[in-house]
Amino acid sequence: MSVLIGGGVAVLFGLIGLIIWWRDFFVLLKGGIPIMLLLGGALAVYVGIDELREKVRESQEREKEELDKARTELEKAKAEADKYREELEKMKGPQG
Repeated sequence: MSVLIGGGVAVLFGLIGLIIWWRDFFVLLKGGIPIMLLLGGALAVYVGIDELREKVRESQEREKEELDKARTELEKAKAEADKYREELEKMKGPQG
């Protein structure tokens, strides 16, 4: 209950202060908005660059995984080709 009363009193004093010092409030607001925009924009640029780096890293990892998978399949195909070549040599051997 005391928090509710304290909050009401703070709102009342804030409203009275805003009415009395409204010009000072707008001067402060005029000075604060550009700073907030600069800081917010810098944060957005930082987050955007970080996100771009993450996408590039994920893309590189995906390409590496695909390359490894292709190498594995190539090795299997080579082994199978060697196996068939040996079988063919065995079949040709007695007849030749």
